[in-house]
Amino acid sequence: MKALILAGGRGKRLDEYSMQKNKCMIEVNGRPVIEYGLDCAVNTDVDEIIIVVGFRASEIINTYGIKYKNKNLKYIVQQEQRGLVHAMECCREELNRDDFILLLGDEILINPKHQELINEFKRDDFFAICGVLKVEDKNLIKRTYNIVQDDKQLIYRLIEKPRNPLNNIMGTGDCVFKNEILSYIEYTPTHHERGEKELPDLIQCAIDDGNKIKSFFICDKYTNINSKEDMLIAEGFFK
Repeated sequence: MKALILAGGRGKRLDEYSMQKNKCMIEVNGRPVIEYGLDCAVNTDVDEIIIVVGFRASEIINTYGIKYKNKNLKYIVQQEQRGLVHAMECCREELNRDDFILLLGDEILINPKHQELINEFKRDDFFAICGVLKVEDKNLIKRTYNIVQDDKQLIYRLIEKPRNPLNNIMGTGDCVFKNEILSYIEYTPTHHERGEKELPDLIQCAIDDGNKIKSFFICDKYTNINSKEDMLIAEGFFK
């Protein structure tokens, strides 16, 4: 199994913070954000870590080189920043036929459980498992995605950036997939407003095709860094 960290985005909503810096290299609590994801990956039994880079790619490559702690690093350049699903598509050849765990280079999780997520995936015959958490403030879910599931945590619907979340379950970018998820990229619709293919829509295509996908409570607190407000939330985790 491999780890795939997506770190190619520009982060335009971060304004002056990301004009001259890859947003994954913005510091939170004195460390570049991407290192929180790298630490999650190295604390698992994955064979190697693939990082998708794009905007100011050399900043990440020159900082981390070919190894981070005990794991080898490889880089894939996303020439056009066209969203997460396109970034995954750029890695088809490098992933070969390996299953993989997906992480985002701009997110922070408190008390993450990535190895437990992988163990759950290996133990049962699931096509994918989505890392989620329960939140008190449903407004937080509007920044990621909401899931609807049964009492066994089998997911039957994912809703990208819901205007009115149906429950208090917040999806994250941390998911583990069978390699076959990549075959659903061509069937994933392009979002009518953002002009990109969205991760929840990709996963929904697999569910609609009869594949079993469940949720896993992966952490206690979570945010991805897309705005100044997100940075304040992340800094608050360490106070």
